[in-house]
Amino acid sequence: MAHIDLPSGLPGIRGPMVFRPETAQPLNDLVEVLLRGPHSLSMGERELIATYVSSVNDCRYCQTIHGAIAAHHLAGDDALVARVTCNLERAPISDKLKALLVIAGHTAQGGTHVTTEDVARARTAGATDLEIHDAVLIAAFFCLCNRYVDGLATWAPEDPEFYRQRAALVAEHGYGPATTMTAAAAPRTPTAITP
Repeated sequence: MAHIDLPSGLPGIRGPMVFRPETAQPLNDLVEVLLRGPHSLSMGERELIATYVSSVNDCRYCQTIHGAIAAHHLAGDDALVARVTCNLERAPISDKLKALLVIAGHTAQGGTHVTTEDVARARTAGATDLEIHDAVLIAAFFCLCNRYVDGLATWAPEDPEFYRQRAALVAEHGYGPATTMTAAAAPRTPTAITP
């Protein structure tokens, strides 16, 4: 049960964002840029960073929804997402992405955990300054989101199909205006769609 009275029927970050839409909009604007905007990293790779950080932070909702979105962008490869969160060094991903995930994981532990060696490894693997910057910013942003979701004790559905369906919606429409809320859960004012 959530610590405050959140709109019913909206799991994870969706309930708090509907509760306070004026803060939801800038959060959604930033996640849209970070995870869906033009970039040298694919949307699937950036969603993997969000997923990995959420797994480091043990945020079940964010880890599961962003894992489903990552898998959706990666041709439905749920097994790859699981391998990254379980043992990224053995996952079948590029050395560059592994290095960026290490940076993101260290950022999740605390910004000062990122070392010059971490950054050198990423550069050696071909990472650009923008990719290093955005790996840190995605990690920092998802630390905020993970704590927002878990700090309010939001709920997370058990059904994997829920996450697959939400992933398809986010992959198609992005982190923008809501069009799919149920009438019972939807507020009377415009809000934002979130994972």
